[in-house]
Amino acid sequence: MNKYDIKLIVIILFVVVFILFLTRKNNNYANVYYNNELVLKIDLNIDKEYSVEGYNGIVKIKVKDNKLKVIEETSKFHICSKMDYTNNGVIVCLPNKITINFSNNELDTIAG
Repeated sequence: MNKYDIKLIVIILFVVVFILFLTRKNNNYANVYYNNELVLKIDLNIDKEYSVEGYNGIVKIKVKDNKLKVIEETSKFHICSKMDYTNNGVIVCLPNKITINFSNNELDTIAG
């Protein structure tokens, strides 16, 4: 290998890492639905707390380190708020009719 081969490999690696970084950053958001209607789009790159009006009251959502968690809700068993931080899958708070899905998991329908 000569120095031009090494430069070419470094450039290719840089381009691949850059493309992967851009792709991941663009898909880093979550959609919050109430009664099958989009009510909030959350950027997971920004640590922040959000409040959404649910069927039984306010549902509080916290974003930290590119992950999301329901921190407070009004329901009988508080199942949503017992879940840990996540950035994939679907979170369903059925008593409040709130559904949260992440950009890589678009839903066709939401059961409620």
